[in-house]
Amino acid sequence: MYDVTIIGCGVIGASLAYTLSRYQLRVLVLEKENDVAMGTTKANSAVVHAGYDPAHGTLMAKLNVRGSAMMEELCRKLSVKYKRTGSFVLAFDEAQRAHLEKMLENGNKNGVPGLQLLSGEEAREMEPGLSENVCAALYAPSAAIIDPWGLCIAEAETAVRNGVELKLRSVVTGMEDQGNSVLLHTSTGDYETRFVVNCAGGWGHEISAMTGECEWQAHPSRGEYYLLDKSSGSLVSRVIFQCPTAAGKGVLVAPTVHGNLIVGPNAHDVQGPLSRETTLSGMDEVAEVSHKSVPGIDFRQSIRNFAGVRANTSEADFIIRPAKNMPNLLHLAGIKSPGLSAAPAIAEYAAELLQGMGLVLEEKQDWDGTREQIRFKELSDAEKAELVKKDPRYGRVICRCETITEGEIVAAIHSPIPPCSVDGIKRRAGAGMGRCQGGFCGPRVVDILSRELGVSPLDIRQDGDGTYILTGTTKGGDQA
Repeated sequence: MYDVTIIGCGVIGASLAYTLSRYQLRVLVLEKENDVAMGTTKANSAVVHAGYDPAHGTLMAKLNVRGSAMMEELCRKLSVKYKRTGSFVLAFDEAQRAHLEKMLENGNKNGVPGLQLLSGEEAREMEPGLSENVCAALYAPSAAIIDPWGLCIAEAETAVRNGVELKLRSVVTGMEDQGNSVLLHTSTGDYETRFVVNCAGGWGHEISAMTGECEWQAHPSRGEYYLLDKSSGSLVSRVIFQCPTAAGKGVLVAPTVHGNLIVGPNAHDVQGPLSRETTLSGMDEVAEVSHKSVPGIDFRQSIRNFAGVRANTSEADFIIRPAKNMPNLLHLAGIKSPGLSAAPAIAEYAAELLQGMGLVLEEKQDWDGTREQIRFKELSDAEKAELVKKDPRYGRVICRCETITEGEIVAAIHSPIPPCSVDGIKRRAGAGMGRCQGGFCGPRVVDILSRELGVSPLDIRQDGDGTYILTGTTKGGDQA
C-alpha cells in the first residue's frame, strides 16, 4: 500500500515527488516512458515567467508568481542551470502599448516585482538588437531562463535518493475506487494507493476518463522552435516577447542557459500530445514573426528544430482539484504555460491539498533536498587537474562541442535514475548539445552506455523506446 502515487514524471510530477520526499510517506511515481522529462518538459521555451500575464485571481497567477520566487534557490540547491535575465514584452503600435499598460496593471495586482513600462528608445538602449518599430516595452526584471529538463531530472533523482519509488515504462491502464484506497492497473502490475495524483500532462484527460467522467476536454497545441548556435547566443540578453494573443504568449527570442539562442514557438491545434513534428510552413512562420522583434536573427545558424505540445484544455486556468467522482484522486492538469515557472509552487499547493484530503505530512529527520553535479568545463584549472588525478575519465573529452568528459557521462549513467538512451545522456550531461548535435560524440556515447549498462549496443536507443540507432551487425562479426 502506497500513501501517494503520482502518474507522470514531467516537471510537475517530479516537483511533487521532490516535495513529498520530505515527509514520512511511501510514494510511487509511474512514468509511461523509458525516462523522466520526456513530454513537454523537454520541449518548451525554458523561461521562468514573471507572472504579469495570467488573469488576477486565478491559480495560474498565484502559482506563477510564487513559483518564480522559489525557483532560483531551488535551482541552486539542485545544481540546475538558472539565470535571471529579465524580459520584455514589445508593442509596435498604440493599441499594443495600451495592452502593455493593462498587463502592467495586472502584473502589479499579481505581485510581480519591479515592472516598468519603457519607451521604444529606452528598450533599445537595453537591447540594441530590437527593431526600430518597437514603440514601447513592458520590462519584468524577475523573469529568468532555466534548464527545464535539468530541473525535472534533478528533482526526480533527489526524490528517489530520499526513498521515492519510480517505475518507468509503466503505463496506467485503469483504476478502481476501493473507498479508502485506489487500485491502479498498469503495464507493470497493479498498485494499491491511498491517494493518486494525476500529473500526466497531455494524457491528463485520459486519466480523468478512467474515473468514469472526463471533467474537461483536451485541446493540445503544438509549438515549433529553432535552436541557434552559440555564435547567436548574445544577440539578445533578455527574453523578448511580443504582445500575447488568444493563442498564447507568441513567438519569443531568448538566450538559453547553455549559451544558445531559442526562437519560437508558434501555436497550432493538433490531434494529440504525440504530434511533435516540425513543418516547413511552421518554421517559416516562426522565422517571419521573430524578425519583427529582432531583425538580425540569422537562421543559417540553426542547429536544431523541435516541437512541443502544450497541454491546453477547455478550461482557461490550471486544473488543480480533487476528481469529482473519485475523492482520492487529485488532478494537476491543464498545466500549460506558465507551468514550468509555477512547478515548485504547484507542488507546494498540491501537498497542502493532499493534507486537506487526509494525508498526514510528518517531516523526515534525515531528508536531504540538495544535489551536486560536476560540470568539468566550469571548474578552475586547479580543480580540473585534481579531478583528473582522482578519476582519469574526467580527462577524456567525449563531446568536443560542449567539452563534456567521459567522467561526466559515466556519472550520469550511474545516477539514481540511469538513462538508457543517447538523449538521456544529452539531457543529463550535455553531450550532443553543441553545434554538431552529437554527430561526433554520438557513437562514443553509445559505446559508453553499452559498456556501463552491460547491454548490447543494439539495445541503446536515441531517445524513447523504438528510436533504434543500430539494428544489426554489418559483416557477420560481433560488433554492431
